[in-house]
Amino acid sequence: MSSLLWPGDARAGELFDDAAVLAALTQVEDAWLTELIKAGIAPPSAAANLAAVVAADDAATVADGAEGGGNPVIPLLRLLRERIAPRNGDAATWLHRGLTSQDVLDSALMLCARAAVERVRAELRGQVEALAGLADQHRGTPMVARTLTQHAVPTTFGGKTAGWLAGVLDAADDLAALAFPAQIGAAAGTLAAPVELARHASLPDPVGVARALAERTAERLGLAPALPWHTNRAPVTRLGDALVRCLDAQGRIANDVLTLSRPEIGELRELVGAGRGGSSAMPQKANPVLSVLIRRAALTAPALGAQLHLAAAEVVDERPDGAWHVEWPALQLLCRHAVTAVAQGRELLDGLQVDAEKMAATLAAADGVLDEAASIAGLFDQPGPPQATDYLGASDAFVDAAIERAGSYLKGQL
Repeated sequence: MSSLLWPGDARAGELFDDAAVLAALTQVEDAWLTELIKAGIAPPSAAANLAAVVAADDAATVADGAEGGGNPVIPLLRLLRERIAPRNGDAATWLHRGLTSQDVLDSALMLCARAAVERVRAELRGQVEALAGLADQHRGTPMVARTLTQHAVPTTFGGKTAGWLAGVLDAADDLAALAFPAQIGAAAGTLAAPVELARHASLPDPVGVARALAERTAERLGLAPALPWHTNRAPVTRLGDALVRCLDAQGRIANDVLTLSRPEIGELRELVGAGRGGSSAMPQKANPVLSVLIRRAALTAPALGAQLHLAAAEVVDERPDGAWHVEWPALQLLCRHAVTAVAQGRELLDGLQVDAEKMAATLAAADGVLDEAASIAGLFDQPGPPQATDYLGASDAFVDAAIERAGSYLKGQL
């Protein structure tokens, strides 16, 4: 999957593309059928390798058929039954028994989202390493701090980088705390069909059997067991919030790089490679294209996150009519955009060029950066600090704290 109108989307590869969603839907159906057999509800003869029946190029066929029922599960089931019935009638009969479309689709979306989040977290680990190195390397690199676009007081580039690092670590913590629950609730979130299946199979404690079926299916998928969440969309909004906050952190870095790489400032530069940063009309330009594209993703993310919250707020009855449906593309785009942006962010940080001399020169030429120090000194009838590098407060300690936190985080990822 790639997009002409979202440069860099190919970095996300097959994550959460249509083929991945199709494979995840099939995986959910396969896990449920397997557990029906293990529970003694479906006969052993119903066993089937559903993954071998569906291929990536079936996605277009399933997509075309989704309009009829409003979701892709229905045409997928039709395709599966058509293909397995000639050689395994029992599998065709027992396929999907006890489930509903929302169970399959929500669980599949969690599988796809989990894969995307794992990729994001891997890229963030690389960013943490790069940022900790930059913070340590430039803890003594003086520069002027800017507030409300104007020169303020002295700081260091290491201190600025430590702030970037804190944002990335916060995002990484949010992502690590996510749960990816399976959705197994049957038609209206009551598990009525699985309970009835267990009762007709003369199994003791049909309710317990149905709940165990849901839990074992979740475990088989590697998802968290959960009560049905058909109309409680917190798993989706929490996921969206974590991804938006992740892109907030990426945008904060990109904005600083864009500002400080302006020719009239020239304190930072992206590493420009062959075919990167050029202009169609102005050959002299070296555009900070990675930062531009990262900022684009950060600006897009809040609207996608808000779409998920709006959908959650509009839920009605025991199955949302339209509010559920609007989640799917929003979540897909948010996941893919996050993967793309953090990969671009890692490349940006790995190649970031710091002009320490220009930073020092700008600081030296800045008017009034020690006025606050002089004002404080005047309260005690003492001279202010003679140099800007004497007015850095606890900046070095903050760098140490950020690097220590990064070290603890990286150790925890081993």
